[in-house]
Amino acid sequence: MRAVDAIKTRRSVKYFDPEHKLSDAEVEDLLSLAILSPTAFNIQNWRYVVVSDPVLRQQIQDAADDQVQITESSLLVVLCADLMAWNKSPQQYWQSAPEDIQDIMVPMIDQFFSGNAQLQRDEAMRSCGIAAQTLMIAAKSMGYDSCPMDGFDFDRVAQLIKLPDDHLISMFVVIGKALQPARPRPGQLPLRSVLVENTFS
Repeated sequence: MRAVDAIKTRRSVKYFDPEHKLSDAEVEDLLSLAILSPTAFNIQNWRYVVVSDPVLRQQIQDAADDQVQITESSLLVVLCADLMAWNKSPQQYWQSAPEDIQDIMVPMIDQFFSGNAQLQRDEAMRSCGIAAQTLMIAAKSMGYDSCPMDGFDFDRVAQLIKLPDDHLISMFVVIGKALQPARPRPGQLPLRSVLVENTFS
């Protein structure tokens, strides 16, 4: 499927075929595409928690108002971010770049992030949002459906997945085979109503 068609046909699906399983190779392909998502200074601060244990998935569903797509989808990804990725051996993010580029970029990471907790969080959320969309478009291009989710108890899920203190949960992404086609779009705003040219006034 062409990228443009995947974008046009991707919809948030709520009901998945619980009997359908993704192969290990398909999961590997999906996540290998997702990690190509861009991040500030290439710090790759997203973390993909793939929840396969059925008991844990049920516990997560219980923490999410019993939304059935958590256990019925083929794949549940808890998309998290390492808030301190920028400070964990930052040279690793530029190891394949020429040395003169490394000498410029690696020190800039500390200059940009150090001492600014709000920026660290903002960049984490931006990175995870981009990664989630990449994951969903990749899934659609492979013939699968998806849904981004945030209707859950973040603290409870953090406990269940043993989230490190310097990480946060951004959202879930569930992927699988839809049981029925998505409903028609409920009302797309015209482009001109959301497009601002140069300034708001």
